[in-house]
Amino acid sequence: MKKKVISMWKQFKEFALKGNVVDLAVAVVIGGAFGRIVTSLVNDIIMPLLGALVRVDFSHMFWILKKGLSGSAYITAADATADGAVVLTYGDFLSSVLDFFIIALSIFLVIKLLSKVKKGLHLELEETPPTPPRLCVYCYTEIHADATRCPHCTSEL
Repeated sequence: MKKKVISMWKQFKEFALKGNVVDLAVAVVIGGAFGRIVTSLVNDIIMPLLGALVRVDFSHMFWILKKGLSGSAYITAADATADGAVVLTYGDFLSSVLDFFIIALSIFLVIKLLSKVKKGLHLELEETPPTPPRLCVYCYTEIHADATRCPHCTSEL
């Protein structure tokens, strides 16, 4: 039983330390941080600016589907929820949709930039043609560039 556990532990370490798994873990962490940055950008900068342009505060956009205990008018969705009302907060949904589109646009632009850089590197590599191999003038065998005799026919070069 103990050998089986040790064997499984070794297999798990091999799996967990493979390059792809570590790369994936790093990508998830960076993606989460990037998502929080974009969410902050949307909620703290873009939505207030958009709200100022159209004179609407998106964070206060909600519909009351069912009134709460007091049945009075609510100023914010949090007040309505605290009173027990059923609230549809479509302003938050609009913020999330905008958040998604900004993340998707950012990923698209990064992938497009990376493919352009990769294509540019590929073109640079193709532009320098490989040097043709050196051939013996007598037997036409390929020889090393620094050789003074042909290794096949032993003639002097």
